[in-house]
Amino acid sequence: MTRFHAIFLAAAFFSGCAGTKPTFYVLSAEGSLPSGGGTGIGVGPVTLAEYVDRSNLVIQTGPNKIELVQSHLWAGDLDNSVARVIATNLGRRLNTGNVRTYPWQRDSEIDYQVAMDIREFLAGDDGFARIEATWRIYSLPGSKLVRSKTFIAKESIASEDYEAVVAAQSRLLGKLSADIAAGIRGR
Repeated sequence: MTRFHAIFLAAAFFSGCAGTKPTFYVLSAEGSLPSGGGTGIGVGPVTLAEYVDRSNLVIQTGPNKIELVQSHLWAGDLDNSVARVIATNLGRRLNTGNVRTYPWQRDSEIDYQVAMDIREFLAGDDGFARIEATWRIYSLPGSKLVRSKTFIAKESIASEDYEAVVAAQSRLLGKLSADIAAGIRGR
């Protein structure tokens, strides 16, 4: 058992003890959204694998085993948080303040829709956070598929605590956003 694994298991055990106050986490964008108009970008729907679409942080502790950390929780719905962060990151990378998350009111306000299926988004006891996602860009109106790609990446977790796990996951969303932005630019 690695030291990292032992620390995560100990934290999971102690966080499950009665009376432990929950800690809530949010994913962070790379910065604030630019103001003003620009190309209309809609992000969503975002679909998460069922095993990570939980209110708890999820740690993979073995090839076929995950741990739900009982008192370390997402501050909101994870799929909505991912969509919000990706939308903000895309706005920054594409220099547009005209971004929305799914569902939006009218397709006529959106030039490109980015839909995502995230199959893996968790931290491992090996000191890395991982993401595997397929993204699709559609031109609107009309929903014509213009580009599709599978993105796989990992990011080192800077320290042995849950805040560092969430920071690594936020950096992974930044990398995913860069990949999607390149897809929109290269359409």
